[in-house]
Amino acid sequence: MHQVALHDTDKLYNDAVSLLKQLISIPSYSKEENGTAETIGQFLQSKGVTTNRLVNNIWAINKHFNPSKPTILLNSHHDTVKPNKDYTNDPFSAIESEGKLFGLGSNDAGGCLVSLIATFLFFYERTDLAYNLLIAATAEEEISGANGIEKLLTVLPTIDCALVGEPTLMDMAVAEKGLMVLDCTAHGKSGHAAREEGENAIYKAINDIEWFRNYTFPKVSPLLGPVKMNVTVINAGTQHNVIPAVCAFVVDIRINDCYTHEELLAEIQQHVQCDVKARSTRLRSTSIDITHPIVKAGANLGLKPFGSATLSDKALMPFPAMKIGPGDSARSHTADEFIYLHEIKQGIDIYIQILNQVL
Repeated sequence: MHQVALHDTDKLYNDAVSLLKQLISIPSYSKEENGTAETIGQFLQSKGVTTNRLVNNIWAINKHFNPSKPTILLNSHHDTVKPNKDYTNDPFSAIESEGKLFGLGSNDAGGCLVSLIATFLFFYERTDLAYNLLIAATAEEEISGANGIEKLLTVLPTIDCALVGEPTLMDMAVAEKGLMVLDCTAHGKSGHAAREEGENAIYKAINDIEWFRNYTFPKVSPLLGPVKMNVTVINAGTQHNVIPAVCAFVVDIRINDCYTHEELLAEIQQHVQCDVKARSTRLRSTSIDITHPIVKAGANLGLKPFGSATLSDKALMPFPAMKIGPGDSARSHTADEFIYLHEIKQGIDIYIQILNQVL
């Protein structure tokens, strides 16, 4: 663990934990975040902060915002997935036990969000900052929805860089894999199974599926490793005695920073016989230079850089961003989700110490 401590953060920490308990108690599935948006806005307003709202996104700027200065975005999300069926606790009861805070969204990404809000409040009144600060509590992150950070960026002031709050054990995700989902369709010809008529689309799909299973793209990223492809859904046939004319399947591709979506798609289409369509090319692989001031500030604290296999709103940001936050990604979307209380305290302290070096 990174051992750090700052004075005068106890109240920020206590307020952050209190806010997180409130957020846990309010269901906030993606696209249904109205209640948590209201609560976050009211919390910031109670601290004298003027807030703005776009759909279910809440944002605010530091008190002495200066348009001539560059701006750092502090961002995390307040939507959650639906609770795992194996929960033994009430997912909407914020249960504090043995140094842990249990509840849906406590780890992903409530602990990060309230720690960033506390950090924003720590600097809110300062008049001597080299950068502006902008806090954004965003919606629809879990589904990469159109009404989350992507929509919010259309109305925000120009952003120069960002800290994105996701559970990383306070290590620095300086690169993140992108995502491309492919809808593939193999075409055959219908016929009667008993008479061996037709052309079986399933058999045609099998050859392409084997290619997806075995093919290795040659470029391997030092931080993100190889491109990974997995066939995750398949659908074909109508009844047992009819040769299927169509077999559709879905491929999940996690893209490193060596390829663009378009390059991968072009290469795939050269190797397979099925029709291939990309659902979206929005979720790009991203990276921030290790010489960037925010990364260097974290390195000065002994924080480790790494490449992340999981997606976040960082994928939708057209500016340098570092993903970092309290909590552990391995706990995300699990039953009886929790965050250690000391992780929230540590998160606030480290966020402040990173920004102190830059601001």
